Amino acid sequence: MKKVLIISSSPRKNSNSEALCKAFAEGAKEAGNEVEIVTLRDKTINFCRGCFACQKTQKCVINDDAVEICRKALTANVLVFATPIYYYEMSGQLKTMLDRLNPLYPSDYAFTEVYFLSSAAEDEESVPERAVNGVGGWVECFEKAHLAGTVFMGGVTAAGEKPDHPALEQAREMGRKC
Repeated sequence: MKKVLIISSSPRKNSNSEALCKAFAEGAKEAGNEVEIVTLRDKTINFCRGCFACQKTQKCVINDDAVEICRKALTANVLVFATPIYYYEMSGQLKTMLDRLNPLYPSDYAFTEVYFLSSAAEDEESVPERAVNGVGGWVECFEKAHLAGTVFMGGVTAAGEKPDHPALEQAREMGRKC
């Protein structure tokens, strides 16, 4: 059994990227894993100050919700990041959270697999490339980790507008295999 932490960064409740999170979680639970979804929408997460104190202490000096999320990420075997694509990039909420996960480096983190889920109004295959590269760059900082898979749900604008979108089954299947 693996411990799976899914971080949803959409500011909208019941968003399309959140639907991807739920599908991934269903698959991971079916495979017998312990799964937790953390939604950033209701959290207070301040910007990283770049002080690097966390590099010495493995704890951020900013006392907000990011500290608890980072603690959960430290012990998870699998990390999943989900975001809507804004202007061909990940949401600011996700980028801020990735920066605030800096205390994980160079700690004895547990995760080896990282997955990336995204959604956008545009449906061209290239839409999530910059966001995937951004998360991929974060993953490269962690020697034991690798980007294990990505799912893109394109052509969706309104929350939940395509409940039969093929990306949902892709996310569910990826969850089963994590």
